[in-house]
Amino acid sequence: MRSIWNGSISFGLVTIPVKTYSATDRTSSVSFARIHAKDGAQIRYRKICELDGEEVPNEEVGKGYQAPDDDAIVQITDEDLARLPMPTAKTLAILAFVDAAEIDPLQMDKAYYLGPNGSSATKPYAVLREALEHQHKVAIGKVAMRGRESLVMLRAHDGAIVMHSLLWPDQIRPATGLGPQADVKIRENELTLAETLMDTLGELDPDELHDDYREAVEQLAAQKLAGGVPVAPDTSGAGGQVIDLMAALEKSVAAAQGGTESGRSASVTPLRGRKTAGKAGQAPAEKTGGTARAATKKAPAKKAAGQKTTAKKAPAKKTATAKESATAKKATGKAAARSSASAARTGTGTSAKAGAKSAAKKAPAKRTGKKASA
Repeated sequence: MRSIWNGSISFGLVTIPVKTYSATDRTSSVSFARIHAKDGAQIRYRKICELDGEEVPNEEVGKGYQAPDDDAIVQITDEDLARLPMPTAKTLAILAFVDAAEIDPLQMDKAYYLGPNGSSATKPYAVLREALEHQHKVAIGKVAMRGRESLVMLRAHDGAIVMHSLLWPDQIRPATGLGPQADVKIRENELTLAETLMDTLGELDPDELHDDYREAVEQLAAQKLAGGVPVAPDTSGAGGQVIDLMAALEKSVAAAQGGTESGRSASVTPLRGRKTAGKAGQAPAEKTGGTARAATKKAPAKKAAGQKTTAKKAPAKKTATAKESATAKKATGKAAARSSASAARTGTGTSAKAGAKSAAKKAPAKRTGKKASA
């Protein structure tokens, strides 16, 4: 591994010569070359001077400083930078030792390994490493690397000292207005389930982590080079719309604990204020025992409705009977009158009167119905 910067750590009156190595390898990540989509030829970028329009070779490219609110560019040479009063040009000056929790991960930028430079640096290097590890502290300092001064953090890791370059505090943008503006009410069981899910997931095994996207891109490129047609993976069963937070948490906990090994699936808590799929007042068949129970509940209502209808119709029937009796009585009276008149004309008055009297006596029997029979 080739060192990219040589300097020393200033620790009080102790000086520790160190070499700096890059701790990360970003070349393994996916990178795409820019091509002309029409013919597939690669597109290359050239450095063109804006004054004469000529291409500029790399050895003639220099540095220039442009103020944020100014269009003028001031040329800065390496000699100008070397004359700057920068005590951290070759020295990493430790300013303080703090708890690691005090450093916001947003400030962390690039990571480097620091190794002792020479046999004389071995002992002080080991003392600093052991002190950081024993006290659970990190060191905050400043160093000038690659033409600029950076804020750095030193910590013990895997038998070595790691240096993280940090962003300056004014380089961190605030998160004002990005979170929920209104107060979100969180129920206790929701928080409990979330914490249970956190505990169930357990620890992370770094050996199981790999870049799935990079492998997919490599496989895609190999298929296209072989003249094959890439097959899109089946994602129909992946994901889904989360309707209820409680249901999602319960199912997540059940899946993390091994699914339904206990013989039951996660229950679903319905959302408050949400209408059910069935009609109001009609419970689902699964929970109330099916159609039989629903029919049992409906039967009394149907019977009561029938009784109510019968009760309403009864007076109407009685009224109709009364009208029919009155009509029959009137008709009987007219018939008796006609019989009496006929008897008077034919000379059989006595017989006619007896028949009329008998008919008049029978009419009330027809009106009273059951009483006459009794």
